[in-house]
Amino acid sequence: MDDASAEPKPVRPHHSGHRERLRERARKGGLEALPDYELLELYLFRSIPLRDVKPLAKDLLARFGGLGGVLGASVEELKTVAGVGESVALELKLAHEAALRIGREPVAKRTVISSWSALLAYVKVALAHESREQFRVLFLDKKNQLIADEVMNRGTVDHAPVYPREVVRRALEVSASSLILLHNHPSGDPNPSAADVEMTKQVVEAGRPLRVTVHDHLVVGRDGVASLKALGLF
Repeated sequence: MDDASAEPKPVRPHHSGHRERLRERARKGGLEALPDYELLELYLFRSIPLRDVKPLAKDLLARFGGLGGVLGASVEELKTVAGVGESVALELKLAHEAALRIGREPVAKRTVISSWSALLAYVKVALAHESREQFRVLFLDKKNQLIADEVMNRGTVDHAPVYPREVVRRALEVSASSLILLHNHPSGDPNPSAADVEMTKQVVEAGRPLRVTVHDHLVVGRDGVASLKALGLF
């Protein structure tokens, strides 16, 4: 039979061998040995099975400034990157939500005030890489154990409106005795503004007649976490 009449063999895409080599390196050297873009590549294999995802991984890291920024971005923000659809964005948010829940476990199971390092680690994961300002509240019981962690408002890149009476009303609804206020500065600088200090004082005043105490207000940025209590600002 003439070889020219034989069916041509399917050509394997060039990235299929790369995927196997990357998986093998991860198995032998451990995931911790991989740079961020390769770790992100491995994760993207789950939702993009038939395409070279190295360029996409690098585009995501460049767009959001790092792995934390990628996972902290919203679904809509992720979809602004070429090649990211709804399913890819949801996969990335799944990883972020898993990290949040893991970080919340030690905070939820112990007295928050006595596990301050765990709390700081959690709030960094929750807020340090948010691209828009977010205001949330940790509601605590009489033993300073966590009742609820709730986002009270999401805003713009530099402002999230806060209504002190709404914060205290919600505290009464969940039977909280005390609060820890949290918000982020997308600029990266955690230093509190004059508006942050004034808002904190308003929440303190709103809660005082109802015996709802504000333990602290933490401002989170990529450069660290600032405690208004430690700074003597209220």
